[in-house]
Amino acid sequence: MGLEVTTLALQLGLERLGYPNAPAALTDVQLEVWPGERVAVIGGNGTGKTALLKTSIGLLPAPRGGVHVFGHPIGGSAAEAVRAGAGLVFQNPDDQLFGATVLTDVLTGPRNQGLSPEEAGLRARAALRCAGIAHLGGRRIETLSFGERKRACLAGVLAMRPALLLLDEPTAGLDPVGELAFVDLLRDLAEPEGVAVVAATHAVDLVPLFADRLVLLGEGRILADGPPDEVFGQTASLAAARVRAPAPRGGPPASVRPLDHSLQPAGRLS
Repeated sequence: MGLEVTTLALQLGLERLGYPNAPAALTDVQLEVWPGERVAVIGGNGTGKTALLKTSIGLLPAPRGGVHVFGHPIGGSAAEAVRAGAGLVFQNPDDQLFGATVLTDVLTGPRNQGLSPEEAGLRARAALRCAGIAHLGGRRIETLSFGERKRACLAGVLAMRPALLLLDEPTAGLDPVGELAFVDLLRDLAEPEGVAVVAATHAVDLVPLFADRLVLLGEGRILADGPPDEVFGQTASLAAARVRAPAPRGGPPASVRPLDHSLQPAGRLS
């Protein structure tokens, strides 16, 4: 008998998941993520990466009891998932940014959580620092570059202090320095803060730099799940998933910026 579901950040036990009135994106989905784990989800286009994330946070329907976030059943309800401690950063920042300025957008989540203006402001400014855009708080959203908008989306989610952070292609559109800064941030959140991180990505060369676990999707199912070096060694599975192994590298890159440790997970439902 396994550990109780309440010890897990995320548990999926589904016969199928996907979009309404469409073929299943994935079948026989069994996935458990522990607090503090850094999980990369990779696969070719159309292999179900985004559908998996959206199901995990209640944006796609799932049978009651098929998805748990910190022990709480998420029956296709994003509100329940967020209350339980989950947050999702979308692939396209324009789907997530609605405030007039960066700061007003980042303030939205904490205010919706019922925090006072003072506490919401502290949370928002800490999240901006953590995302590396403290200097952009007063900027209007439409003046931001694509990479800056991606960081603004991340700050908006971090301001809500999620204990389970889901990211859809977090490094897409970033330059190499921006990619490494994101790697730093993902490691920083998972290690000292204990945040569970699940990132769907095509950036296979970055996976060994931040992930301690790799989930490989293809052929409508989970093809492999384990340490990145082991999964990347399964050449037949990589071919079925339509991805390649990371390029050889001479050594780990240095951190590109000081890390901000001012964010703590907000805690979960009792």
